[in-house]
Amino acid sequence: MDPILQVKGLKKYFPIKLSFFDSIRGREVQYVKAVDGVDFDINETETLALVGESGCGKTTVGKLITRLIDPTEGVITLKGIDVATLKGDDLKAYRKEVQMVYQDPFASINPRFRIYDVLEEPLLIHGIGESISEREELIFRALEEVKITPPEDYIHRYPHMLSGGQRQRVSFARAMILEPSFIVADEPVSMLDVSIRAEILELMKELQQKRGLTYLYITHDISTSRFFAQNIAVMYLGKIVEMGDVREVIDNPLHPYTKALLSAVPEPIPERRDMIKEIPIKGEVPNAANIPSGCRFHPRCVIAKDACRHEEPELVDRGNRHYVACPYV
Repeated sequence: MDPILQVKGLKKYFPIKLSFFDSIRGREVQYVKAVDGVDFDINETETLALVGESGCGKTTVGKLITRLIDPTEGVITLKGIDVATLKGDDLKAYRKEVQMVYQDPFASINPRFRIYDVLEEPLLIHGIGESISEREELIFRALEEVKITPPEDYIHRYPHMLSGGQRQRVSFARAMILEPSFIVADEPVSMLDVSIRAEILELMKELQQKRGLTYLYITHDISTSRFFAQNIAVMYLGKIVEMGDVREVIDNPLHPYTKALLSAVPEPIPERRDMIKEIPIKGEVPNAANIPSGCRFHPRCVIAKDACRHEEPELVDRGNRHYVACPYV
């Protein structure tokens, strides 16, 4: 199966603005290296889970793919088209094809808009629906598809009048109304109650099967990846440190960081709790403007060697397309 999305050598550096005194002293501009050389492919109708702690750069990857921000370096291709070169009408068409669902639906939906206005706005921007009745039919259909029923009871409400789960369903309706082929879902269930998370993930799977969607599923919760994704990439401080089939990586984690993430997941079955060995890691994620030399995980790693301070490891296939960036596992 050919990949629908290919990312090669993707980088995004944000310059840190110098103060007046720093500039007259001739200090060099520093950069926050949010994404620092990322490669992955996503096959059509499949899901890649991009997992990591807050600050690892995974949301920035999503914004780069949707062209909300431009890359510093690297190539993003969707269906063979170089995304970075798109301008004008081509970029507008691309943004119809690739939609993003955000973590906090209350922040991503205009609080002054009724639900009808929220869903009509993308139709007006892209010139879809020649009449009010046509657009209304599309809005009703989109709400029914995400199980906001009956839609006539909701279209005149404001976002604050809905529950968190209902607002996130409206976010999906807004994305789906343009009939995209690719969805970047940035922590789509992390703001929801546990009881609602499974419902939203089930809805996402239903939409994927019905519409033939492809997802980049961004999350810090590695436990939901097994349920929802086919492949997984574990990201740390701007780089991918482990990647492969989601069951292979979760059942047989190799990188110490992946093991630490998995050991932090609560185990509901009492008999299995003693089987899980907790992997300690030290401290917090380092500042992305001052990345450690060598392996960027070595200051927190319990198996770090002296060479880890000087040599940056590369992703290497350990078999079964299971890639890991650590030579000591």
